[in-house]
Amino acid sequence: MKRPHWIQFPKIGAMDIGYISVAEYHNLPFEVKRCYWTYYTPESVVRGRHAHHFLEQVLIAVAGRIEVFTEEKDDTKAVYILDHPEKGLYLPTYCWHTLRFSHNAVLLSLCSMSYDEKDYIREYSDFLDIKGRQTD
Repeated sequence: MKRPHWIQFPKIGAMDIGYISVAEYHNLPFEVKRCYWTYYTPESVVRGRHAHHFLEQVLIAVAGRIEVFTEEKDDTKAVYILDHPEKGLYLPTYCWHTLRFSHNAVLLSLCSMSYDEKDYIREYSDFLDIKGRQTD
């Protein structure tokens, strides 16, 4: 079973000139088919609140701080803090997640497939039903 885990991207540069980090085929667990970024999210808003049947993703806080709360098919729950742009969080399929943003946070998401509304599990009760049927 695939689990959420950290991915460390290279951090190239220095304080006096700035940094660059790179995501390439060899440091990602899938081929990127889509990317999007989220910004200007009020601190009072909780985003996410869903899982996916097939999509895998890597989340990167390119600015600010983002708390990611995960729940897996086997009931494993965890909290991850995204606060360094050279560190990404891999989210596998069937991983319920919610996100809370600092006022200046920018989230970059690298996705394994194009947007497909049918891939989303948007109701927590549906996620619980699927968890009950899944074996891995």
